[in-house]
Amino acid sequence: MRGSCRILAAALLGLLCSACSVTRHIPEGQYFLQKVKIEDDRSTPRKERITASDMEKYVRQTPNKRFLGTNFYVWLYEQADPAKDNRWNNWKRKIGQAPVTLDMGLTQKSAENLKVYMDSKGFFSSQATYEVDTVSRRKRATVTFRTRQGEPYRIDSVSYEFQDNFLEQIVLPDTVNTLLHTGDIYDVSVLDAERERIAAYLKERGYYNFSVNNISYAARMFEKERLIDLRLIVKQYLTGYDERGLPVMDNNMVYRIDRINIFPDYDPTAARTDTTLLSRLDTVYYRGLNIIYEKRPNLRPPVLRQAVPLYPNYVYNSSQVNRAYSDLMALGYFKSAKIAFEEQPRSADVTDIVSFIGASADSTQTLYTREGYLTCNILCTPTLKQSVKVDLEGSTTSSFYGLKATVGYQNRNIFRGAESFDLSFTAGYEFMKAPDARRKRATEFGVTTGLTFPRFLVPWRTGRFRTVNQPKTKVELSINFQDRPYYARTLSSAGITYMWTNSRYSSFSLRPIDINVVDMTRPVDPEFLGNTSNKYLINSFKTQFIGGLSFGYGYNNQRKNLGGNATNIRFNAETAGNLIDAVEHAFFSPAKGKEQYTIFGIEYSQYFRTDLSVSRKIMLGGATALVGRLYGGVAMAYGNSSSVPFDRQFYCGGSNGMRGWTPRTLGQGSVANPHNDFPVQTGDVKLEANLELRFPVWGMIHGATFFDLGNIWYIRHYSGESEDTVFRFDRFYKQLGFNTGLGLRFDIKFAVLRLDWGIQLHNPNNPSGERWIHNFKWKNTALNFGVGYPF
Repeated sequence: MRGSCRILAAALLGLLCSACSVTRHIPEGQYFLQKVKIEDDRSTPRKERITASDMEKYVRQTPNKRFLGTNFYVWLYEQADPAKDNRWNNWKRKIGQAPVTLDMGLTQKSAENLKVYMDSKGFFSSQATYEVDTVSRRKRATVTFRTRQGEPYRIDSVSYEFQDNFLEQIVLPDTVNTLLHTGDIYDVSVLDAERERIAAYLKERGYYNFSVNNISYAARMFEKERLIDLRLIVKQYLTGYDERGLPVMDNNMVYRIDRINIFPDYDPTAARTDTTLLSRLDTVYYRGLNIIYEKRPNLRPPVLRQAVPLYPNYVYNSSQVNRAYSDLMALGYFKSAKIAFEEQPRSADVTDIVSFIGASADSTQTLYTREGYLTCNILCTPTLKQSVKVDLEGSTTSSFYGLKATVGYQNRNIFRGAESFDLSFTAGYEFMKAPDARRKRATEFGVTTGLTFPRFLVPWRTGRFRTVNQPKTKVELSINFQDRPYYARTLSSAGITYMWTNSRYSSFSLRPIDINVVDMTRPVDPEFLGNTSNKYLINSFKTQFIGGLSFGYGYNNQRKNLGGNATNIRFNAETAGNLIDAVEHAFFSPAKGKEQYTIFGIEYSQYFRTDLSVSRKIMLGGATALVGRLYGGVAMAYGNSSSVPFDRQFYCGGSNGMRGWTPRTLGQGSVANPHNDFPVQTGDVKLEANLELRFPVWGMIHGATFFDLGNIWYIRHYSGESEDTVFRFDRFYKQLGFNTGLGLRFDIKFAVLRLDWGIQLHNPNNPSGERWIHNFKWKNTALNFGVGYPF
């Protein structure tokens, strides 16, 4: 402990030095830019206020990044000897940062930027001033920007001018969805969003060449009333220039798709360098697709047809193009896909005319516009057909450590139908370091295999599912052998899962067949049973047959704003034994001397289980993010079962939850000292909340500080168990475990390796009066290793 204090003191001394020595090399008359602050206008109502965080990106000069509140990076840069060119000095310059000095020109420009930004938000009488403090600290400058927004200008009316009169009957019916409303504050960003909305709307109706540049605004301002009349102008398409150099305009053209060429084995390198490639290509026509390949197609034509919802003579629709891209990538066979269109040349003596494309038409007049045709080229580059991956997960405390490794093999096109075959081997080892543990080792070995088809496998025609996005069917088999100190068992499972998505951010899964068999190959040791009065736990270790169904829902809008704020929702529900129980009660009776019904001579389980996880990521600028999660789950046995199977119960601890504990070592409730030699703490109810601040450290290394709280309980009181193990609304909040901690994340592009050190703050399983932990001890911490983010 004394050595740790010395290390901590040395680290603090180093940080103190970094705070004091960064201005030594600043020339006289110049100032180190210590801080930049923006004070927003507090006199403006909160709903209309432009916050400092919104204006930060318009400030031209920002201070050096800091580490633990100090100018460590500048200090490290200053330690490099400019006269020497070696690895050590180059490393200091690379990791460190040259000091940023005050530039009054950039400061003035920043104030002008803030004024322009507030004007764009409708505050044309706004002001932006600044103050520079070079007195408070020697050779350091603090710049403070102050803003005053004033009264905003509001939209008084919105009108439309159609230079392309054919578009009037298409755009006007859609104004019910407009983003521009009278009374709203004038905002350039909203005007731009309305242009993008209209352009996207028209691109879904054949207007391939239409863009936001075809839409402009004219604004008339009334300064006294602070009102603006807006006129939205929809322009014609520029077809070229005449002999005098004047632009020639015409109505925007509607496009149809003519030919669809798909290259399922496209190699961009060969396409650029191989001059004989085109002569070696063959073409297969299948239901509107020209499948172009060399030698033999690696994918069967029906698979490609199902993934491409585009057909010849269809009106161009950008949403269908996006769906084609998503469905092709969802096959899991392609590394990249590109969908490109080429306008077909028009004959001078042939003009195709379309009379109306839209929801309604004016019967009193007939409007026409020209029609063109597109060639669609879909260029798909396959990924590696076979791959191997390795996942590692570890946990350790002062008395326990565990390591689990998974080696997986994948073949992404095993039957030429984009079927994905997966095979994985799992091995785990746990060891109790406690000297009083009689049996110290536990091992686990498992094999899982699965086959995923890019379609629904059902015994009837699947035409009714054509509107379903990315349908998949997964067939799985697995077996797992567990050798624990007090028992050994074999877990076998088989199931079929149907998966699909909607057109936005939701995914669904339905598992109508879910069969699991728990075979106690070595019954639970009487010594183990003798040391526990937990009858619920004892019943959960019996040989059982589990047959049921489950449903899962997921929502993730990260794709909407990559690198921005995101929400992730996961919901699961499952039930087991109901159909079997109905059949057994209708036609059979329990075996003589037994109360439970059986199937194949094995007692079957009957229970339901559901859980919900909601997480939210909020970006705080750059690569820094605040991430929070709420989790809740409940399970209950009924009918033929007195307990939920052990593997379907909830537990706390580990790398993805309560990181101050190793798996299955927290709970239930506030029962005192519940642990056996090996962790087996599980329950029917679980509540958990997590908060994590993620920030960059250097390069691929990122850091995190986190706080977790949660626990597990039984849903009802069981004979021989303490009342403290049962979930009660009037006391559960007193039984929550708290932990904090620090973590490192190593982003190696294809995976994120994670190391979290959790420190317990409140342990509800300690004796009363000792639950709040004031003295730091290694036994009250846990080190967890994982792959990927915890949530």
